[in-house]
Amino acid sequence: MANTRFISLENPTSEESCRIIKEGLRKKAMIIIFSCCKVRYYGRAKSRLGPGERLIIIKPDGSFLIHQDRKVEPVNWQPPGSKAKVKIEDGKILVESIRRKPAEKLMVEMEKVHTLSYYLVKDVHELEVAGHEEDMRRLILESPDIIEKGFRPITREYQTSNGFIDILGKDENGSLMVLELKSRRAGVSAVRQLKRYLEDFKDDKHGVRGVLVAPSITHDARELLEAEGLEFKSLEPPRELKKGYKMTLDKFISSR
Repeated sequence: MANTRFISLENPTSEESCRIIKEGLRKKAMIIIFSCCKVRYYGRAKSRLGPGERLIIIKPDGSFLIHQDRKVEPVNWQPPGSKAKVKIEDGKILVESIRRKPAEKLMVEMEKVHTLSYYLVKDVHELEVAGHEEDMRRLILESPDIIEKGFRPITREYQTSNGFIDILGKDENGSLMVLELKSRRAGVSAVRQLKRYLEDFKDDKHGVRGVLVAPSITHDARELLEAEGLEFKSLEPPRELKKGYKMTLDKFISSR
């Protein structure tokens, strides 16, 4: 079955497979292959994968992914910017994905192609995510009183000898406040991280307060906070996605 944007073949010959893969690469299409294949990799290391039935995806940006019937991650892959090429060698289809810097080569030898398709993809949207520490930081910077009345943020990602402070500010009395943000339940390691940041301000004459900001903390973390004279502020990260124009699937399909 074929049209101007999509081609799909079942049990194609080696010649048909080679021709369609070349055509898909030339058109910068999304290429999807299900085949019985062997895989070899040469580069920063070497690897070999014996015969098996696998899903191969070649994306317009050069990404090259090989998936087995288990696990989320590909068993082998090449990043965007890689260059793929295909040929027939000894009656078998050989697809190579080459990366120049660093020099890497992923070679797939296909004994049998079960299905092969390519599609000229249209997809311009980026994934929207909410509920991370960056969303907490944005909320605090926009509404500082959510931490406490009179809190004034000074800067974000402030560099110290022990890493970067999420938010550095001052309370209403002029004392420095170091905020360490965690979008999930915080443990002892977060308290220790906060304590290390305070070491750069131990000589500040106005004093410095360390505040761990998270939805909740473990019992051990609360005990360590109290022992170190640090504070805890319970805050849930915002979980709303950006509002605005949303294109429906029907509108998207009709606009192609």
